[in-house]
Amino acid sequence: MRPDPALGPLADEVLAACRAAGLKVATAESCTGGLIAALLTSIAGSSDVFERGFVTYSNEAKNELLGVPADLIARHGAVSAEVVRTMAEGALARSRADIAVAVTGIAGPGGGSVQKPVGLVFVALARRGDGAPACHRHVFADRGRGFIRDETARAALELLLSAARGR
Repeated sequence: MRPDPALGPLADEVLAACRAAGLKVATAESCTGGLIAALLTSIAGSSDVFERGFVTYSNEAKNELLGVPADLIARHGAVSAEVVRTMAEGALARSRADIAVAVTGIAGPGGGSVQKPVGLVFVALARRGDGAPACHRHVFADRGRGFIRDETARAALELLLSAARGR
């Protein structure tokens, strides 16, 4: 399934804003499986902004690559504000980036519950030297896995754009 064509121009905007602000970016992705990194790196010249990406789909990968404690995942679940904040912090700590965006969620079609329905996504942004990462909770319509992944990528790109523009 191809991503929403509108995401390409948004990724281009993110790169331009980060370039203008002198920011390097890292991504930490679970439910999007590298989609955000792919959108950014599909644009020629992105290497002056995009520093690296982590695809941490499993809990073990979150722990091993980003330093998310296993007990934190056990306590709150992989899809939680606590875990996504730690993912963003881990991506920043394990890169030379100035800002890092992290996503975790339930893209479906299964895996949801009453407390954590399909479409529940957390997006966090960490900025070097800025304290606790900003975290946003979304519940996207259950319109299919591709739709939820696209909306998650859109939310992450918009958060990066806002951060690069100083908002």
